This record gives sequence, C-alpha cells and structure tokens, in this order.
Amino acid sequence: MKRRSLVSLSAHAALSMALSAGLLSPLAAHAQAKTLRVVPHANVTILDPIWSTAFVTRNHGYMIYDTLFGTDASGAVKPQMVDKWNVSKDNLTWTFTLRDGLEFHDGAPVTSADVVASIKRWASRDSFGGVLAKTVTDYATPDAKTFVIKLKQPFGVMLEALGKPSSNVPFIMPARIAATPGSEQIKDNIGSGPYKFVQAEYKPGEKLVYVKNDKYQSRSEAPSGTAGGKPVYLDRVEWVIIRDPQTQFNALVAGEVDIIEQPTFEQYASLKSTKGVQIVDAQPAGLQYIFRFNHTQPPFDNVKIRQAAMVALGQAEHLKAQVGTPGMYKFCKSMFPCGTPYASDNTGYYTGSADPKKAAQMLKDAGYKGEPVLLMRPTDLASIAKLPLVAKQQLEAAGFKVDMQQMDWATLVARRAKKDAPAAGGWNAFMTAWTAGDIQNPLTMAMMNAAGDKGWFGWQDDKQIEELKVKFSQATTDAEKKKLAEQLQLRAIETASHVHLGQYNNPAALRDNISGLVPAGAQVYWNIKKN
Repeated sequence: MKRRSLVSLSAHAALSMALSAGLLSPLAAHAQAKTLRVVPHANVTILDPIWSTAFVTRNHGYMIYDTLFGTDASGAVKPQMVDKWNVSKDNLTWTFTLRDGLEFHDGAPVTSADVVASIKRWASRDSFGGVLAKTVTDYATPDAKTFVIKLKQPFGVMLEALGKPSSNVPFIMPARIAATPGSEQIKDNIGSGPYKFVQAEYKPGEKLVYVKNDKYQSRSEAPSGTAGGKPVYLDRVEWVIIRDPQTQFNALVAGEVDIIEQPTFEQYASLKSTKGVQIVDAQPAGLQYIFRFNHTQPPFDNVKIRQAAMVALGQAEHLKAQVGTPGMYKFCKSMFPCGTPYASDNTGYYTGSADPKKAAQMLKDAGYKGEPVLLMRPTDLASIAKLPLVAKQQLEAAGFKVDMQQMDWATLVARRAKKDAPAAGGWNAFMTAWTAGDIQNPLTMAMMNAAGDKGWFGWQDDKQIEELKVKFSQATTDAEKKKLAEQLQLRAIETASHVHLGQYNNPAALRDNISGLVPAGAQVYWNIKKN
C-alpha cells in the first residue's frame, strides 16, 4: 500500500504502516511522547556546517554544537558559552572567559584551544569570519578557560561575528576536528550542544537521529533567537526524509510526524483548515530568493553578460510562480531585506523588473557567443523548485541559451562546490534562498564574500568589495555603516555578484500537541515540548 493513503487510515494502522515503511524505528514507536519526528526541508548528506552554508546542514549544526554568543529575537548579541569578556582601552585586545562545566559529547572538557581552532576554521570559510581574520594579529590561550584575540585595528563588530546566527555559524568543535582544513569536510560529528548525533543510525536519504545530551548545561535565561537557554524536554529527535510533499502532508495529518519544516505554498490553505495542525513561523523576518553566478566560467566570467542577466530576471514572475499566495511574498529592490536597517532602493541599473529587450541589447553589446548557461534545478526542494523554470524562460527571452539540468538538492549542494567547467561536472548558475538574518548586512551576506577561490560558491574576486567590508567592520556610527552598506550594494550590483529576487515567508506546520518552537531565524529544536 502506498504512503499516500496514510491519511485515511486509523491512527493505529497508520503507525503500523509507518513502522513497516521505515518512517519510525521500533525504539521511537515505543516512546512516542518523548520522540519528536521532523521532516526537514531537504535531504541531509553534508554534515559539516562550516564547509557548507546549506540551511539543513546549519540546522544539524544547531542540534549538536554550541556557540560562544547567540543573537536574540531583537537582534542583540548575548553570551552563550562565554561567561564574561572585556576589551582593552585601545580596542585591540579582546579577552573572553568560558563558562564552567562545558563538555564535549565524548566527555572531554571544552577548552580555549578548541575555541581558537574552531574560530580559525570558521573564518577560513565564512564572509564575516574572513573580514575578522584580516584584522587579527594573534590568538592566545593563557589558560584552559581563557582565550584572547589580538587585533591590528579595531573591530567593532566582534560580538556580532562570534554570535552570527546563520550560515556559516561559528560553532565550537574539538580542536582535533577543527584542525581539518576548511576546504575539507569533517568526519566526526562531536559537539557540546543540547543533542548528540547518533552516527550509527544515520541513513542518508532516510533518517538522522539525535538524543538528549544529559550533560548539557543550559543557560538560565529564557530562550530567544539563538541566545538564552537551550532546555531539552525530549529524549530523541528524528529527522525523517520524505521527498514527496503530499506524502509529507499525509504523514503530518496522520500524526506519524510532528513537524514539516517547509510545506509547499499550495498546502497552506489545507493545513490551516486541518484539525490537529498549527502553522508557526520560525523565520518571521522572512527569506530572500537569489540567482547566483559562477564568476569563473564562461559566459558569466564576463561582467557585462552577468549584468545582462540581472536585467533579464524579474522578481514578480519568480514570486508569483514559486510562492503565489498573496501576503506571503513582496517585491524588494534592496539586496538587504526590506524592513532591515541597511535596506536601500539605491540599486543603480537594477530595477527588479524583467526587461528582455534591454537585456538582449546588453547581451549583444557584451559579445555573447551563445555559450550555454548550465542552470541547476533541485527537483526535491519544493520551496525553490519552480524558480529555475522561470529564470530559464526569462533568460531565453533575452537571448541566452540555457541548459537546465535537474537533480536533487543534495547533489546540487555538492556540485556547486566544484570549480570544473560545466561540461566537466561544474556549473554556471543556481538558485537558492537566504533568511533575513543571513543577508542583513554586508558581513553576513555570503554573496558579498568576494575573496576569489576562498569565497562563497561562485568565487567572485573583487578587491573593492573586500576593502569596503573592512571599512564597514571598523565603522563606529550607524550613519557611517549605512552609507558603506549602500556603497557595497551598488558595487555588488555593478559587478553583478548575484540577482536578488524578492522576499517571502515559509512557516512550518506542526501537530497541535507541539509547543515551544523558538523563532530563531534558523530552525532549532531545543525548548520544544510534545504533550
């Protein structure tokens, strides 16, 4: 019998069928009240949250790792693993002391050496971390609980860097694991966070399992964003990989799963009217769609051709096709999300509206030779699967030749890391989404990591962007930061770093016996109760 029929079965029959289909393990079925079953928004094949910026990998990171600082719901940075800190009068020496009782899942204490190794690895991959690294002269570890960051120039956003809430998050790992070069994926999944990863039960494409870390010492403050306490009221959390949206829906209605992280937009009307189901937005500030260029391969190694693509692509068509539901999306010219401090309508030639005639002329003037654009489309990630279809249509209307290749999201995430020519397994473009917290300023925005080979996938190399980011990190007034953010936006548009394609919301669907989901920008699973 197919899973699609689960919704019509009795609860007992549905559970039996879920067991036979592998949805639930016998242990999980034995202790349903203490086990949370989550359908993540994508399959999980990469477990290294520093190597990858994929949100599903970030969410995995929050399960098992802890952070030095967190960012609360108001955007304020608060201590997490850190107990106290101070900065010298010249603002060049930051000294931090860790909380008592911090312990890794293997029983080893968390030390300052672990922290320094973790910061260094994070900084080798992350845009914000990369700017920090340029100002650091030395790290010191005078004792096991104290670490010192020495700078050659003031870095006024130190706490914002160490408390960065989303991809890449500066998670703390054991030094022996953090010693892995940032260009390589780690092989051990050991943190000091609220849950432990059960490696023996990990089945890529099927299931991930986490169990409560009984030795985790939560802070006493109330949970807020990624800051505050991280109390755990569950013994076990299972991430169940279900690719088909209708099967996800049926499993939620039947009570076989407790949370769907990202329902399809077409399902919200039914979910809102379904007994036993509630809608909760863990990302109330919303998300932004983007189209990312590979700056190293023809034709997008030519800035004029990238600019033509920016003019060819329009927000309205992408939002209507992908989201569709009125009130769940909005047009926004700014690269920084509308409603956030650095949002600006000063966007140069970019209007956010498709102009195929202008783009065609720009393409002709740029000397486009008809090279195919290999556009990757993830067929199993419903929240963005329609976007490439619209992009292909708009690019072709302007005269581009588009080779759209379909694959699952895990394959796309792996392929986008390849620097080969498209014909040899590389790529020209892909589309994704970012939470507002990821792109609210130039230092958190991965697409403004223009450090070439060391930058984010697409590998833009632009010294001016990198220099402006350093100035932004040194700015001392809000007015100065806003001015620099606008300059960075204009430079990113001038060099066509990526195309921003509007904002949207994609709330989670939960059984009504689930409470305590924290609106954190990221999807986090502490503080949750299952009644």
